[in-house]
Amino acid sequence: MKYLSELSEGDRISDIYLCKKSATLMTKNGKEYMNLTLMDKTGVADAKIWDPNSDGIGDFDELDYVDINGDVTVFNGAIQVNIRRIRRASEGEYIPSDYLPMSPLDNDSMYTQLKNVIETVKNPYLNRLLKSFFTEDPAFIESFRQTSAAKTVHHSFVGGLMQHTLAVTRLCKFYTKAYPVLDHDLLISAALLHDIGKTREISHFPENDYTDDGQLLGHIYMGAEMIAIKAKDIEGFPDKLLTELQHLILAHHGSLEFGSPKTPELMEAMALHLADNTDAKMETFTEALSGKEKDKWLGVNRPLGANIRKTSAWTEEA
Repeated sequence: MKYLSELSEGDRISDIYLCKKSATLMTKNGKEYMNLTLMDKTGVADAKIWDPNSDGIGDFDELDYVDINGDVTVFNGAIQVNIRRIRRASEGEYIPSDYLPMSPLDNDSMYTQLKNVIETVKNPYLNRLLKSFFTEDPAFIESFRQTSAAKTVHHSFVGGLMQHTLAVTRLCKFYTKAYPVLDHDLLISAALLHDIGKTREISHFPENDYTDDGQLLGHIYMGAEMIAIKAKDIEGFPDKLLTELQHLILAHHGSLEFGSPKTPELMEAMALHLADNTDAKMETFTEALSGKEKDKWLGVNRPLGANIRKTSAWTEEA
C-alpha cells in the first residue's frame, strides 16, 4: 500500500485506509458533501466526497476500513484526497497493523524492562502494589500495553503510554542518584504509576479519543483512585505511604493551570513532575522534527510555544 505520508499532489490512489472520522456537511452553495479523515500508521489526511449520491459511493461508517479511488490535491498546504469511489473493505483485505501508529520500541521488550524496574523497589508494600497492577491484573496489563500516552501532542501511538512511563522512570532513576536524599522506592513507584489513569481516560486505537470518564474525571484523579483501591487489598499498607504516593500522582503536572489538583509539596513530587514534563517536551520535539529538513524553521509549535527547527548538526542518522 501507499502510505498517507508518501502521497504527493497529483497522485491517483487506489488503496485501503481506515476511515477515522466521517461527517456530512454543506457547501456555501447548499450542496451536500462528505468530509472524511483517513488514517494509517504514518498519520492522517483530509478527504472529501463531493458527490455522495454518485454510483461509486458505497455504504461505510466511521472506523471502517475503506477501499478508495481518488486524486490527491493540496489545500491550505496540506494533502487532501478527493474521493471518486469508496466501499467498505472486507476482513482479510487489509492488515490492521498497517493502520495503527506504533511505538518504535518493541512492546514485549518494554514490558520486560518495566517488570525489571519493579524488582528494584524494595519496600514490600510498594512492590506488592506495583505487582498487583503490572503482573497480576491481565486486563490492566493489556490496556496499559496498548494505550497511547495522549490523544495528540506526544506518544500518541500504540504502546505510547508504556514508552513514556519507562522514559519518566529512567529520569527518576537518574534523579535518585544525583540527589540521594530522594526516596527511591516512593519516586520510582510513582513514576511507574503516574499515568495509569490514562488506561481509563483514553480509548484504544483506532479511536484514541477521550472516554466519558476521561472527560469528566481525568487521568490524574482516576489514577490516584485506582491506587487507593488496590492498596486497600494489601494488608497493612501504611496510610501515610499511600497519602504520599497519591500526592505524587495528583501533583505530577506541576500546577493547577496544567490540570494538577495539587502542586508538588514533596521533593519526590517535584522530581516526578520534572521528569514527566521533560519526557513530554523532548518527545514532542522529536515527533515534530522527525523527517524534517535541518536548518529549516517549522513555524510555531503550539504545545512547545516556539518556532522550532533542527540544529545544523542534526542528521537523519543521528
